[in-house]
Amino acid sequence: MSVKLRKIMILGLLVAFGFTAGWQFERLGLVGEHAGHEHAASGKPSEQKVADEEKVQYTCGMHPMIITDEPGLCPICNMELTPIKKSGALAADGERKVKYWVAPMDPTYVRNEPGKSPMGMDLVPVYEDEATGGSVISIDPVTVQNMGVRTAAVERRDLSRTIRTVGLVEYDEPKRHTVTAKVAGWIERLHVDQLGQQVGKGAPLLEIYSPELVSAQEEYLLALENHERLAGSPFPEIAEGARRLLEAAKRRLSLWDVSAGQIEALEKSRQVRKTMTLYTPSQGIVTSKMMNAGGYIKPGMALYEISDISSVWVMADIYEFELPWVKAGLSARIALPFVGGKEVAAQVSYVYPFVEAKTRTVKARLELDNPGFELKPDMYVNVVVETEPVRNVLSVPSEAILHSGEEQTVFVALGGGRFEPRLVKVGAADDAGNSEIVQGLFDGEQVVTSAQFMFDSESKLREAIRKMMEPKAAATDDDPSLDDLFE
Repeated sequence: MSVKLRKIMILGLLVAFGFTAGWQFERLGLVGEHAGHEHAASGKPSEQKVADEEKVQYTCGMHPMIITDEPGLCPICNMELTPIKKSGALAADGERKVKYWVAPMDPTYVRNEPGKSPMGMDLVPVYEDEATGGSVISIDPVTVQNMGVRTAAVERRDLSRTIRTVGLVEYDEPKRHTVTAKVAGWIERLHVDQLGQQVGKGAPLLEIYSPELVSAQEEYLLALENHERLAGSPFPEIAEGARRLLEAAKRRLSLWDVSAGQIEALEKSRQVRKTMTLYTPSQGIVTSKMMNAGGYIKPGMALYEISDISSVWVMADIYEFELPWVKAGLSARIALPFVGGKEVAAQVSYVYPFVEAKTRTVKARLELDNPGFELKPDMYVNVVVETEPVRNVLSVPSEAILHSGEEQTVFVALGGGRFEPRLVKVGAADDAGNSEIVQGLFDGEQVVTSAQFMFDSESKLREAIRKMMEPKAAATDDDPSLDDLFE
């Protein structure tokens, strides 16, 4: 065989091998594509998709911005990374379960069924994997037991409170009187010359010499003589004029605090007296004396202050958070610290409608009798006010509530180591350590009463991680562009 013929045969074999290899490659490609279509049509997830769904990411408890696909150490604090658990609650048919309904503008307004909020808006559903106050957290039951987590039931009960405070004894204001001079003159004599002196109603206070009083007495005597002389006049107008003049002179003396007895004595004696006596208008204790014997007084000048302390007021300090419990008509007890704890019954008669600027308290007035003057003005006493209970209100232990600024949060135990932060509105609190829940909880739920601060930190951390991991919504092809809007 020649060399030329041998080369032709080798070239033919190479060409045949090339066609065969190309056909085999094409066949393999078609089979792979067909198998992929069949797998997609079957609706079964591929191994890659299952792997992606089961893929676990890791984060740092101190630095939630660190998220990796593999376990290891945090590059910032060198702490071991922890896995991120994906939360979710699906029903058997793949739909999410509605746990309750909440107002869109007030997360504390919750209901068991859809409806309207107080603002007239439709209530929105909250699902099993959601929470109104943060992220639902899941903790291993063994860890929950090691943490000493305790829970208590949300239940209805009567709340009552006993308010203990300090009161200041004060004068009974309607029983305080000030004796004031109505004419100018000189004090000739003081019948009451000591502070603290007890006087009865109508007792003499002082004797005053006043030229105006002397002139008034003389005018009265002249009017009296004129009336007696003209009483039998045949002209009725003249007799009536004399009578009216006498009445005017007598009224003038009365308006200057000259007593009826002194006027009657003047009428009998027909002698003008140099001094006139002023009498006390009420009984009580002299609590203020503003002049001395021989002094000169002017009209409008205060001479004495007389206070009746047979009954007194006690002004009790009520703090702002105690105001919902206090109202007029409540029974109270006044404890006298200087008599070995003796108690006196009293009653709240009035709650003042303003706050004391210095003490930031509201005054509650208690009125009580004071026989023997045991209670003395400006004395401090202990006050115990028995309030009326608040009936049949939803309540939880006060220790279950976390106060963070303007919000109050409780953790609701969902079972299986799952806990939900819930925003609530809190009402009154009683002496037994229970607080009223105005909005946010249902009767029969269980709330956490210990370790809430760790739960709160975990909830806030998971909420921050969830927000950072949420994919940004991508614009779809159907969204109109600026060019489409102007076409």
